[in-house]
Amino acid sequence: MKYVTWVAMGIVSLIMVLGGAAKLMGQPMATTSFATLGLPAVFGTFIGLCEVAGGIGVWFRKTSKLAAMGITVIMVGAIYYHVVHTPLAQGIPALVVLICCGWIIASKQPGIIGSA
Repeated sequence: MKYVTWVAMGIVSLIMVLGGAAKLMGQPMATTSFATLGLPAVFGTFIGLCEVAGGIGVWFRKTSKLAAMGITVIMVGAIYYHVVHTPLAQGIPALVVLICCGWIIASKQPGIIGSA
């Protein structure tokens, strides 16, 4: 089961770090959703920072569950955006990350770096 958890952590980490980096670099494809929702551009920067931190944090035993919980909140918001403003198929990556975060949270000892 630990390998399934590691795969879930890898999926979450890859998607969050790449998506967060795109937001921090101001890529229009990653930031237009915030304007659509009427949120200020600085909120996109904040979410980008949270995504990068969460993507890294899932690998440490002391922060893994907390990082997965934070990403879960972000993914609920992302799914809401896709349900309301885009074709549902575009929300599939957010749903996959949400499921992976649920797996990480439910795992007994997620994270591979640091002491138990």
